[in-house]
Amino acid sequence: MASWEHKLATPPKTPRAQELWLQHAAGFILFEDVRGYAIEQITPGLSPDALAAAHKGIDDALYGLMMVLDGVSGCLSNPRVRVDLRTTVRLLATSSGDEVVRSEVDLASGDGMCMGYHGWLEGDFGKDEVVATRRAKRRPTKKRTRRTRAV
Repeated sequence: MASWEHKLATPPKTPRAQELWLQHAAGFILFEDVRGYAIEQITPGLSPDALAAAHKGIDDALYGLMMVLDGVSGCLSNPRVRVDLRTTVRLLATSSGDEVVRSEVDLASGDGMCMGYHGWLEGDFGKDEVVATRRAKRRPTKKRTRRTRAV
């Protein structure tokens, strides 16, 4: 199920709890929208061994992504310059159609997506609930488009 199909729970009030909650929310989104999507793409009717291999490949790829998000890997450099990736997770308050950033965490500076990953595999997204319900009543407001790649 995609993340937009869930209703976000109320975030915790204290700054530290909110910081951890945001990191768990990022993990939840990645597990629902990346891992869940990949699992849905597995060809039906695979043998149990092939199915297990497909699941392992998905989980290993997602863990590799977590290492990049943590800053463990994922940079290019030469003696003069460096390129790395930074990903942030933000809590946005909406009011009168405007969005205001209430809190933001650079995932490379957080507690570690790789640390959260193992709990997330077991469905543990932290002490404070990330989602209030398992199904939202409406679709996301931003238009989703499928990108195509030139061959």
